[in-house]
Amino acid sequence: MGETSARETSAPRTTRAILGGFALLGVVAIALGIAVAKFGVFDAAGPQAFPAVSTAGLDPRQAKIVELLHTEFDAAPPGEKYSEGVDEPWCADFVSWIMREAEMPLANPNSGSWRIPGVYTLQEFYTANGRFVAHGTGYQPKIGDTVLYSDDSKFGQHTNVVVANDAGTLTTVGGNEGDEIRVSTVDLSDAGIVGYGVL
Repeated sequence: MGETSARETSAPRTTRAILGGFALLGVVAIALGIAVAKFGVFDAAGPQAFPAVSTAGLDPRQAKIVELLHTEFDAAPPGEKYSEGVDEPWCADFVSWIMREAEMPLANPNSGSWRIPGVYTLQEFYTANGRFVAHGTGYQPKIGDTVLYSDDSKFGQHTNVVVANDAGTLTTVGGNEGDEIRVSTVDLSDAGIVGYGVL
């Protein structure tokens, strides 16, 4: 009676191992949830190379923006390059930097700086300058336009730049998409689009 079988002593260890496995899965799920909340959901099967964009027919401003986007996409620097060293979500910083380098600097309505670090403030800038067009008006975004997204989009609150509009499917280049510069596609029917900053 005083002897314990091997089966009886291994049962608690097996139960602990199973519970430990569930705890680990829970931690992984929480970490994934935090990553999605911070960086949004991105289509890993989407475009992984910079698209071929013909500059024939583009005005010089559009051509310069495409050239800059391509250069930065290939270089893949950290986001602090665009945020003046500030550790923050940097999608709007990236748009601001591209426009400054293209000699069309934006102006932060709060500070006057070329750098607009927030999507809402970017929309305020475009609105104040008569360059914001709300989504759903029938406007067809052009190369060099900025797309502004709400929290409901696949990106979360975000902004990026149009490099193609193929019958209502936009190809965009944006910063801070998975903490890097990425090429993405989005359909114009996406309810998460707030509107456009017109070049």
